[in-house]
Amino acid sequence: RTIDHSVESCITQLRTAHPRLGKEKLCVLLAQEGYTGSVSTIGRILADLKKAGRLRSPVRFSLQGKTGNLTERIVKRRKKLRRPKGYRVLEADTVVRFIDGVKRYILTGIDTERRTAFAAAYTNHGSASAADFLKKCGEVLPDCPTALQTDNGSEFALHFSRTADDLSLTHFHTYPRSPKMNAHVERFNRTLDEEFLQGHRALLRDDVAAFNDQLIDWLLWYNGERPHHALGQVSPFRAMMRSLPVSECQKWWTDTKI
Repeated sequence: RTIDHSVESCITQLRTAHPRLGKEKLCVLLAQEGYTGSVSTIGRILADLKKAGRLRSPVRFSLQGKTGNLTERIVKRRKKLRRPKGYRVLEADTVVRFIDGVKRYILTGIDTERRTAFAAAYTNHGSASAADFLKKCGEVLPDCPTALQTDNGSEFALHFSRTADDLSLTHFHTYPRSPKMNAHVERFNRTLDEEFLQGHRALLRDDVAAFNDQLIDWLLWYNGERPHHALGQVSPFRAMMRSLPVSECQKWWTDTKI
């Protein structure tokens, strides 16, 4: 590719002085100097200059709250899986509540096919809490999916990701700023808020353990008795029972001795 030396020099000067300028803005600035090329050509020139090491990539810094030091932030790009259409997953999300100066976090999950749901409150937003929640989902949800889908929140990394690997779960991610990709759990979050959270805010603030005990009772009612519109106005557990053949349904009978 033949590049006019004056154009190349101008791009280098502008990007050195203003490292965040993109190809569109560079094209406008160059047009003021008589440049007649396209935006895509500017993009290709930028790529060539980066490969040649003649342009410095912008550096991001993180401020350490305790020490006040600035450290360079190295972003590790990792390819994320996207769920195929119609693929059954456990959708997981986090509901944040700020009550009288206190933050509480409720992790939620729902089976996109069975519509069985689970939730638990935590006092912190770490990935260890999310990993604990994931383990509990596998223990309490009947026939829990072998795949899950979350947004790109930090709580769904590190310990959560390791736990998903240990449990042999496929972890799908949504696109940034795309809550509709997690529509099932977002709708469950609304139901949870309207039917339970709004009436238990003080308990959530003062005693998370007691809140979780009452939340379990509500979840048992939600999964076992509350009619679900998507399931023909029957509860998720009843819908599961109807879908099982007679031989499998017997496994749910009370075990009594004759």
